[in-house]
Amino acid sequence: MEDKDLARIFENAFPNTLDTTVKWHVDGKVKKPRAHWDDEYNDEGHWDGAQSFIVTGDINAEWLRDSTHQLAQYQLLAKKDKELQSLILGAINTQAEFVIESPYCNAFQPPPPSQVEPVSNGQDDSVHPAYEPTRVFECKYEIDSLASFLALGNQFYKSTGSKDFLRSRWYTAIETLLLVLEEQAMPTFDPKTGHFNRNEYLFRRRTSAGTETLNLNGLGNPLNGGTGLIRSAFRPSDDATILGFFIPGNAFMSVELKRTAEMLTSVGKIDLAKRLQTRGEEIEKGIWEHGVVSHKRYGPVFAFEVDGYGSSIIMDDANLPSLLALPAMGFLEKDDQVYQNTRKMILEREGNPYYMNGRSFAGIGGPHIGVQHAWPMSRLMQAMTSDDDEEILDSLRAVRSSSRLGLVHESIHVERVADYTRSWFAWANSVFAQTILDIAARKPHLLFGKGAEPYKIDEQVQ
Repeated sequence: MEDKDLARIFENAFPNTLDTTVKWHVDGKVKKPRAHWDDEYNDEGHWDGAQSFIVTGDINAEWLRDSTHQLAQYQLLAKKDKELQSLILGAINTQAEFVIESPYCNAFQPPPPSQVEPVSNGQDDSVHPAYEPTRVFECKYEIDSLASFLALGNQFYKSTGSKDFLRSRWYTAIETLLLVLEEQAMPTFDPKTGHFNRNEYLFRRRTSAGTETLNLNGLGNPLNGGTGLIRSAFRPSDDATILGFFIPGNAFMSVELKRTAEMLTSVGKIDLAKRLQTRGEEIEKGIWEHGVVSHKRYGPVFAFEVDGYGSSIIMDDANLPSLLALPAMGFLEKDDQVYQNTRKMILEREGNPYYMNGRSFAGIGGPHIGVQHAWPMSRLMQAMTSDDDEEILDSLRAVRSSSRLGLVHESIHVERVADYTRSWFAWANSVFAQTILDIAARKPHLLFGKGAEPYKIDEQVQ
């Protein structure tokens, strides 16, 4: 790479997950004697096989979403590197156990067989369905967490062709996931009688921050029926949704359901594949019918959240999935006109209330940190969803100049880059690595100089 500072950040960021966040891994080849925690479980295959616990970084817990993103840059190497293959296989198996036990939760404690001590999140939460706090770190229901579980397996299958994760526990997790989607597709009021439908998920937190809990005594705002969309109580930032049909999360789920269906068809699980395909198509249809709104300045655009009654939230957040990331997740092509309108809107201060622009940094932020901090992750996604050389370079320069410790931060104060949150953030470091690999394959001259050949890591590593 011509830019030695970018090269050094990549050198630090690419292995960051492996260096710092693999808290526990076993390859499953050695059968361990029965332990006391086994007495709580009677299901065949529980915690069998390879297992991996991937913490988010400076918090000793695993987020389903974060860990999937943290491992993504290694998926291309997993076919040739058996140790990486075992690590990712273990991550899929561990996530399956988490989904089976507490499918409405987003972050998890160390698995019992790891013998790593759980930690408290220090919050006062009242949640239904109830969960075991020694197993769960936080229980915010986020549709993208479940989509991330699907994505981890889909990426692994695409990269390696391995079906080793298609075990009874994985299938149980899939059935559990489908049940959650069915429950969260339910409207607030019965369409025939008008009677209130009690939602399966409620979340109340004793807090002074409105984004940390759901209104209406833990329910959230009412949602209409017949949309095909799935409720998400929280966003990938872990902030509460305002209108529960979170469009980027629904798009992510739609894509991964259909990818999983394609994989299941290839292994002869036709009936299950049809169920996933049908749900994925229903969600996709719902997005185009209810998630696209007319903006007086930008034309037809994707809303961030809708309620099925006609209300919408116009904004974007840096956390993934986002509206900016729609083509990166495979929901549509970059040249789609509605996406281009949306992209223009969310990358301008006039169109996106959480687009921050200051003397030292600019980018999309969100309510999680506040209205003076933008997230480098948004600039990285801006680069990955652009074909414009100058836009890509400008985004890379911005992230480079804000990563003075050699790693990527969570957020940057737009007026002074020395004011940041989280000295290192494994998810953001992984997205940086993925961005460099993406540009090396698509536009190698931007990294390696004029006339450079495309660099594809899975073709280079022996």
